[in-house]
Amino acid sequence: MIEKMKKVVILASSSSRKKLLLSLRENGVMHITDMVHSSPSADSLESEKSAYAKVLQTLKERMDKSDKDRISISGSEFESVHASLVKAIGREAELKDEVIALQNERERIAPFGEFNPDDIKALRDEGIPVYIYSVGKKEEEILRSDDRVRFVPLRWSGKGRAVALLYTPMPEGISCQEYKIPERSLAELDAALLADRAELAELSKTITLGARYIPSYEAILKVWDEKITFERVSATVGGSDVIYLSGYVPAKDEKKFRSFAESESFAYMISDPGDEDNPPTLVRYTRVTRIVKPIFDILGTVPGYREYDISSLFLVFFSLFFAMIIGDGGYGIVFLLVAIFMHVKSKKPSDINILLYVLSVVTIIWGALTGTWFGSEAVLEHLPFLKNFIVPAITNFPDAVGVDATWAQNMLMKFCFILGAVQLGLARVMNIIRKAKERDLSLVAEAGWFIDVVMLYMMALYLVIGEAVPFGIIIGGIALGFVLVCCFSAQGPGIKFSDGLKASLGGFFTTFLDTISCFSNIMSYIRLFAVGMASLAIAQSFNGMAEGLLSGFTLPLGIAVIAIGHLLNLVMGILSVVVHGVRLNLLEFSGALGMEWTGYNYEPFKKMVNDNKAADNS
Repeated sequence: MIEKMKKVVILASSSSRKKLLLSLRENGVMHITDMVHSSPSADSLESEKSAYAKVLQTLKERMDKSDKDRISISGSEFESVHASLVKAIGREAELKDEVIALQNERERIAPFGEFNPDDIKALRDEGIPVYIYSVGKKEEEILRSDDRVRFVPLRWSGKGRAVALLYTPMPEGISCQEYKIPERSLAELDAALLADRAELAELSKTITLGARYIPSYEAILKVWDEKITFERVSATVGGSDVIYLSGYVPAKDEKKFRSFAESESFAYMISDPGDEDNPPTLVRYTRVTRIVKPIFDILGTVPGYREYDISSLFLVFFSLFFAMIIGDGGYGIVFLLVAIFMHVKSKKPSDINILLYVLSVVTIIWGALTGTWFGSEAVLEHLPFLKNFIVPAITNFPDAVGVDATWAQNMLMKFCFILGAVQLGLARVMNIIRKAKERDLSLVAEAGWFIDVVMLYMMALYLVIGEAVPFGIIIGGIALGFVLVCCFSAQGPGIKFSDGLKASLGGFFTTFLDTISCFSNIMSYIRLFAVGMASLAIAQSFNGMAEGLLSGFTLPLGIAVIAIGHLLNLVMGILSVVVHGVRLNLLEFSGALGMEWTGYNYEPFKKMVNDNKAADNS
């Protein structure tokens, strides 16, 4: 259910600014609108918060997952730990850069072998300058033939020879590459690398152990978030001598807000949102429907304030779509085992955990009804009692129950179309009920759409599976629905019938296209059949590949083929659920309801941490 909202404005004198903000935050029910997200004070706090956030991110990346020890500290003790971790992370970054530089320098001078750069400097001090170059074979021969050049051949470097020229630099015209005399010898570089790597190992250990303080960092970030929100709300306050804030409170919290404002002697105004207002959305989930909330959170979908809460219907249809797309009772058992493992590991099941229980049970039931267990008919042969659960009209193994394969496939496709007609027809009925309550004459257009859904469903049966249908009634029904939509779609409260009729007729071509779209929406439900059959075919293919390997020394290979094949099929099935199962709910069904998912969440200005924790971490 989407909670009703009240539009509120609260006023106070400018001298009571801080009191207003603190007491509003303590009350914790008002959603502030048009909040300023950037202000000098808020930006400054964001900058300070980012330092803690960066350390937390590093700790999460570097933590030892086998180390379950967690420590919660606060105040000066936390700041001391934070300072040491900042220093360690910074020093580690410096050392990594230094190690790269040392390695590059070592690679550069390695071709010249081990020598002491101080010896070359000493020669220069004695008036014997030394120049080091890399030359090719041809250039080396030129140097050897030139009596004016005194050089010492060193060693081969890649495709060239390293040479040291004494007294004079390389004569002009000879192709070469000069090398800068290093500051340190190879031995010194190796020693420096060894020391840096040892220090890096210690720093890495310190940072890894620092992951024990992750709870403390998460707590301090909440404190910073609260401070930042406070400053943003403060920057949002309007007025000069008299200041004000506007927003929304849930209707059920109206009394709480009134008593708070009156007890603090703040002036306020409460009214119902107007048509031009866009209140936030607060969905109240039941104990059952809240298990689908994680899906909406992942998708980032929020219904508009004046739209429907479809969480209960979403749960019902999504569970069935999931089962049909996965399509295998054996896979349902796998999901059930995963759900049990998650439950045992976390002790208290999360909403996702409970949702997985529901989806796995529904998948097992669907697999039992279709007789599908890991895509193998052999399971039915070895466990014949499973045949008792099969519904012949939708089975994937018609030979096992003695029915015609084409008939069974057609019945399964018909079931998909029935689902489509039921879901899309239900959407139109919901629209009719809502518009009847609002005395909106466009409900007649919704009735027209309902007629079209039923007629187009019958048309789909005729075109796809060749079922005999009253063709004349279908054409007449589609025409009737089309006329009703063309005449009443733009009607509404406060609109003259003649004006609504003109506007409705003006959308004739759009209505024609929408009618075609309605048919395609019903047809799109056949994807449940198609994807389920594809999953079955893949499972059977891997079973067939492994069949000849499940004996003798090839038994491990056969088991591996089955395991990998079914795992890949499971993954593809999950992706198909995201692509197809979610789509049917969020596009086809929601589209018929007129939902655009343009809402935004109700986020009241409230305290996020208790005073003691805030004081400890401030």
